[in-house]
Amino acid sequence: MLTTLSVTAIFAAVMFPFYFTLRKDTPSTPAPLSIAVVIAAVIELFDLLALYNPEQLYLWKKCALTAEAALVPAWLWFSVTYARQNGYRTISMPLRLMLAASPFFAVFALMLPVRSFVYSPDFATEKVLFLGNNGFIFYILMLVYLVIALIQLEQTLAHTNWTARWKIKFELLGAGTFLAILIIYYSQGLLFRTINMHLVPMRSIVLIVSIAMMFYSRLKRGSDVSVHLSQQFACKSAVLFAVGLYVICLGLVGEGMKYFGDGFQRAMIFSLLFFAGLGLCIILLSEMVKRKVRVFIHKNFYHNKYDYRNQWLQFTDRLSSSQTSENLLHAIVSEFCDTFGMGTGALFIMNRERDTYQQAAGISMECGEITFSINDPVIESLASSRWIVDLRDNVTAPENEHQSAFFSGADACFIIPLFMNEVVEGFIILGRPHSTREIYIHEDFDLMRTLAKQAASALLNLRLSDQLSCSRELAAIGKVSAFVMHDLKNLISALSLMLENAQENIGQPDFQSDLLVSLGNTVTKMNGMILRLKELPEKNSLQLVPVDLLQMARETAALVNCKTLNVTGEHVIAEADREELQKVALNLMLNAVEATNGSTTVRVEVGEQESPFIRVKDEGHGIPASFMQHVLFKPFVSTKKQGMGIGLYQSRQIIEAHGGRIEVVSSIDHGSEFTVWLPKIQAVTA
Repeated sequence: MLTTLSVTAIFAAVMFPFYFTLRKDTPSTPAPLSIAVVIAAVIELFDLLALYNPEQLYLWKKCALTAEAALVPAWLWFSVTYARQNGYRTISMPLRLMLAASPFFAVFALMLPVRSFVYSPDFATEKVLFLGNNGFIFYILMLVYLVIALIQLEQTLAHTNWTARWKIKFELLGAGTFLAILIIYYSQGLLFRTINMHLVPMRSIVLIVSIAMMFYSRLKRGSDVSVHLSQQFACKSAVLFAVGLYVICLGLVGEGMKYFGDGFQRAMIFSLLFFAGLGLCIILLSEMVKRKVRVFIHKNFYHNKYDYRNQWLQFTDRLSSSQTSENLLHAIVSEFCDTFGMGTGALFIMNRERDTYQQAAGISMECGEITFSINDPVIESLASSRWIVDLRDNVTAPENEHQSAFFSGADACFIIPLFMNEVVEGFIILGRPHSTREIYIHEDFDLMRTLAKQAASALLNLRLSDQLSCSRELAAIGKVSAFVMHDLKNLISALSLMLENAQENIGQPDFQSDLLVSLGNTVTKMNGMILRLKELPEKNSLQLVPVDLLQMARETAALVNCKTLNVTGEHVIAEADREELQKVALNLMLNAVEATNGSTTVRVEVGEQESPFIRVKDEGHGIPASFMQHVLFKPFVSTKKQGMGIGLYQSRQIIEAHGGRIEVVSSIDHGSEFTVWLPKIQAVTA
């Protein structure tokens, strides 16, 4: 019997993680859980070998001690990361320190002699190991880690909503069951300073049952659950009390076990006691039982059915902790279901464009394409009565057959309206109560209405947030459109200069050739702007390539096509976005030409000193010192009567994106000098 149980437990523990790793249609087992159950199988194997080979007890027990040392960090790692949001980042500092210290168990087990941990003068006849000082310390510390791991699993289960708890309940119960049996098994060291290996069959049975529960949960219910735990959750655990009570009871049972005989009978009695406790846990975790107990307590011991302050704070905290609009809508429905003991719920919100109410969130209530028009009898009843509709005794029924079938299939009980400015902006449907015999009274309806007001405020904030986001997007589009308009204005100015020159020089063949090239370049740039408008409001990244600054300056001057524009310098290569950099050069050249009214020469110089530069110098009217100091590069401010105040702001944005800078020197009636400095190309070292 012992061999059969141990071999079955080992096989189940090894196959459990591999089965879900090989299946493509189910999520794989978490790495910490896989490691923990495999290590449990290894411990079962070594203990089985020790039981059947007493002469090699210390060899196999040395191996088992090493495996037990590895079991500690595996279970603690699993318990603090399972279904937790953000995983490792949410672990508190004390738990991180415990995880960091857990590998020392293995060092402790490997470095010290096994006889300082356990010894047994007659293990062949009596399967009991006596603990030395090192063994006593080892198992006491191991118990501390296992108890903390059990507390963490209990907290994960306690802080899930009803839907998430339904998915992970059996998986956590399976893991918690095995942790509990380990605590039972090793607590002998605390109580009697011995390890009774007659209890190995009980541990094997519990391991088999635990893996069966985890297998069923992962295969049938899934594991896509993410739990957020508050910082104060550790103070609210009932597990510490339960473990303390368990140790006391175990001491009493240990004292009385001498009347029940030894060996396998003792293991069976322990197993029966353990599974009785497990069955009690399963019953107490039932939502129906919890709801009935809560109603019984409030009915017989309290004047009020609800603690309104706690209910309001809990609802507010739940809504405020939602990170996205989808989480917020789901939190509203989930909190209503949890508060009023309902198994299903759905939130419908008005679609103003279609004058209908459509499902926005739901819990175990799939509404499909079900919608409600603003003229439905149910909606009119909500609007006129401004009260909760009790579908169990209300004569109002939907005229639509699909709606009627939906109410019947969902076992709908209540419709709770959400009012904003005297308008029904949405409503919540609750159904399938956990306790069918529960009587809902005026206190329930008052609390429903109070929470509905809070939910309506949250929906209003969500709508305002969406409107604000939309306004920001429109503002971004308007801002980018202003830049595009400015670029178009520059190109139109260049076209105007071409037209003026054409009136005088159209008959010259060279001018005609240059004019056609300039017109072609201008059309190409306009088409590029139109294409980029389709990508708004996204911001394009720079396309950095080697650019010959002198060639680029000459091509830009050709676009302006002004006789007073003189480009000189040397060929300098800079790494830049050619198209964006040409916008800057075009803007500076056009500004200089406009500042001189074409009467004096505008000099464009390209060169390299400490870094590549492009300098545009004119002898125009200059820039006032106060304007240059305070508002020169600010958007929508310009010294020109018809200026948009975009060019210099856009130019500085482009150059700074390249990692460069723009320097300005100007004086009234003496002209201005703009110098664009670009980063020097870094030499590539082999």
